[in-house]
Amino acid sequence: MKTILVSGFAAGILVAAIANPAVAQSREQRQMMASLQMLQEQTQQLAIQVAALQQSVDANVKALGGRIDDANNANRRAFADQKVLTDSMASDVSRLRERTDDTNVRISSLREELEALRTSVLAIPQQIAALAPPAPQVPADPGAPPAPVPQAPPPQAPATSTAGLSPTRMFETARADYFAGQWSVAITGFEQFLKAFPRSELADDAQFNIGEAHYAQNGWPDAVAAYGQVIQNYPGSNSIPDAYYKRGLALERQGQVEAARLSWETAVKNFAESDAGRLAKQNLDRLDARRP
Repeated sequence: MKTILVSGFAAGILVAAIANPAVAQSREQRQMMASLQMLQEQTQQLAIQVAALQQSVDANVKALGGRIDDANNANRRAFADQKVLTDSMASDVSRLRERTDDTNVRISSLREELEALRTSVLAIPQQIAALAPPAPQVPADPGAPPAPVPQAPPPQAPATSTAGLSPTRMFETARADYFAGQWSVAITGFEQFLKAFPRSELADDAQFNIGEAHYAQNGWPDAVAAYGQVIQNYPGSNSIPDAYYKRGLALERQGQVEAARLSWETAVKNFAESDAGRLAKQNLDRLDARRP
């Protein structure tokens, strides 16, 4: 009997021992589920807050983008207006520069006209004195017969006067004769221009045109001499390359091929990028092609 009671008591204790961990485990699960539910609720609240924050950020970014676009458009309009204003100012400055250059040219021409007029006025007394008849000689002895009146020298053709002519007008007159094919008249006009205005800016062109007029008449020696005067008297002139090239042509016409070669070689060496330098190179190639 005692054995049965002891066995029953032990079984009860065992059952109680087995039942208590299950109860404790169920309690912990409930607590964990409650904690998990709280975390889910907190996560949902955080997601709602994040969505609201993202929406606010998107709205701010959109507003900021609109402001940036407005600022860019305003800057583009300002730059466009500034460019238009700058272009207008540049155009005005260009027109002003052209007018200034034109005014300077007119002032220079007027100065030349005034200088020519002053020279003409100073020459008037000499011309009057030259044209005045000689005063009659009164004999010392009233009873002596009058002295024979000296005969006037035969009239001579009046020399062409440059008094009162400006450099530009003289040069244009001679060049008009040149273009008209009046070579001798043009040469005379250019020579008179050089005598009257040797320091003019057109002096090198006048000397070169003298060579061109001689060349047009097949006057090769005179053309060579005239081109040589351009090279010698007007260093740095824009007529120098053409003078070397045309002098070579005139020398070749005279049969002086080696001298022509030297003239063209100088043009190629010093003025290779000019039209005269390129033409001189073509002539050198032509001479080289003739060599055996």
